[in-house]
Amino acid sequence: MPMSKAFENRLHPVLAETADHFGTPFHIYDETGIRETGAALKAAFAGVNDFREFFAVKALPNPAVLAIMRDMGFGFDCSSIAELELARRVGARGGEVMFTSNNTSPAEFLAASADGGSILNLDDISLVDKVPEMPDLVCFRYNPGDRRTGNDIIGNPVESKYGVSRDQIVDAYRRAMGRGARRFGLHTMLASNERHHEYMVRTAEMLLDLAARIGRELDVRFEFLNIGGGLGIAYHPDDAPLDLAAMGQDISALFAAFGAENRYMPRLYLESGRFMTGPHGVLAARAINRKEIYRTYVGVDACMSALMRPGMYGAYHHITVPGREGRRPTEVVDVVGSLCENNDKFAIQRALPKIDDGDLVLIHDAGAHGHSMGFNYNGRLRPKELLLRTDGTVSLIRREETLPDHFATLRFQADDFRPGQRS
Repeated sequence: MPMSKAFENRLHPVLAETADHFGTPFHIYDETGIRETGAALKAAFAGVNDFREFFAVKALPNPAVLAIMRDMGFGFDCSSIAELELARRVGARGGEVMFTSNNTSPAEFLAASADGGSILNLDDISLVDKVPEMPDLVCFRYNPGDRRTGNDIIGNPVESKYGVSRDQIVDAYRRAMGRGARRFGLHTMLASNERHHEYMVRTAEMLLDLAARIGRELDVRFEFLNIGGGLGIAYHPDDAPLDLAAMGQDISALFAAFGAENRYMPRLYLESGRFMTGPHGVLAARAINRKEIYRTYVGVDACMSALMRPGMYGAYHHITVPGREGRRPTEVVDVVGSLCENNDKFAIQRALPKIDDGDLVLIHDAGAHGHSMGFNYNGRLRPKELLLRTDGTVSLIRREETLPDHFATLRFQADDFRPGQRS
């Protein structure tokens, strides 16, 4: 949802000084809000055997934020070698890391098994024979094929590239057992930014039913069920938030019923990213231009390379102008960046207080899939990241990119290869 009143009360008094000290644009994250959301997540699933959140590193891959997650007892959901490295840099090992990749390369399997290994979550039945050495514990990502997600980010499971199909899932575990696997987990990921808790309850019910069926057929028990991530946040002020407490209560009841019927209860894992950090971050930019043609455009010193969701998905991000709200008349404007693309717009025909050059503008809910989805088209460089700590300190946790960074891959040892000639 747009930044909470509590986050606003922490940030607004220090925003101008922070912008003057560090310069704009920057992403800034609220440690207090992140910790409060983590506590609420743990409380919601207190009735389930050994609940654990595996923070989706892709949402906000910054070691300072990952250290907060680890301090709360969370693990990490990784899908690349770089994400594995980040998780391990903050001390995560073994069962604290879930490695869920797709079209996995030999190098990625090797990295997943290094440094105490990680929980290997296989996306495809064909990967069973490609794992160099099958670990004792293995998990598969399940794609049911017959459920709509309700949004276009993941889409129809039948058309999704992810997961093992309904017809393959039993054989996938059978094959893994044939290669030495003796402990098992079951995973799915069907939703993205889902705010209807009933959908997640049905997902848990689906996995519990599947675990019971596979267990009977192969005489195995599941150590954990991972219902994935995808918990949504209310980007628009009129959106209803996810009812986390109701979701926790309903899923806990399902797990209790499974335990009574099957005489054991698997652990419950979740892989929230956006839900954990999304509302607790904003992109702060400064207005630098005002253009009056067929529309009024307010140009800011950030662009789509710092937050691509509006341009890529048409996503709504709330915008405020601190110190101007309620003090100036509103006007309808487009808020835009400087990228040479016409979809480089943070807001289209949005009613905002009149914005003058030099005003600070906050683009809300940028704490997930903001900086991490950044890019360098047009040679635009990604901004710095800051952390508003619980003690009120504002810390630089990633510097802005520089031109030497951008040109670094153009510095290399010459290597001219002429095919057809023996070396």
